[in-house]
Amino acid sequence: MTDRPLADKIALVTGASRGIGAATAIALGKAGAHVILTARTAGGLEAVEEAIHDAGGTATIAPMDLAEGDSVARLAAAIEERWNRLDILVLNAASLGSLGAVNAFDPKELAQVLTLNVSAQAALIGSFDAMLRKSVAGRVIGLTSSVARDPRAYWGMYGASKAAFENLLLSYGKEVENIAAVRVAVIDPGATRTKMRARAFPGEDPNTLKTPEVVADRIAALLAGEFEPGHFERVEG
Repeated sequence: MTDRPLADKIALVTGASRGIGAATAIALGKAGAHVILTARTAGGLEAVEEAIHDAGGTATIAPMDLAEGDSVARLAAAIEERWNRLDILVLNAASLGSLGAVNAFDPKELAQVLTLNVSAQAALIGSFDAMLRKSVAGRVIGLTSSVARDPRAYWGMYGASKAAFENLLLSYGKEVENIAAVRVAVIDPGATRTKMRARAFPGEDPNTLKTPEVVADRIAALLAGEFEPGHFERVEG
């Protein structure tokens, strides 16, 4: 296999300024894709863009808040105007929210978490569906969590949002699998050394966890090959 199996592919990675999103963007860039990076923090995106360029790849940054107004529609319009298609969509951006009992949820915070983790994801799928269908082999990868399928006390806010996200994404996959060359996969990264993990488990030794690059390399390998519609896997290591 060529060392640039994703050459000429156009990829969009959300939440690309740090952690798994940043590592995935760099891995896709190394594999030959032109990577469009989006997140709220411009400085983080610029650092990832520089890392991609240093590795011989190409990237474009698009700082924005995906949960804000018509930001997704504006991003889609810009990408369509410049490239007219999208080959890879990695839905990584998400909010953890507060860990706490369901009966003590702050309704405002719950709404914010659901807006980013579910509503913004639906907007991304809706806005990029036509461009994904223009690809020879459109691919959508969604990052999830084990709590989406295995509820855990005090994780209801995040878990419910990820369960809804999984259902949304896999439903979309079933809708397109027989009428387009678009395929959907859901990836559970497992315990990984990220800021979100550190916030959720403040007493945990991060050196006992796999790095985001392990997850990113698996995503890049998956995208370089073929997978069945609705593919799901947990990244161990």
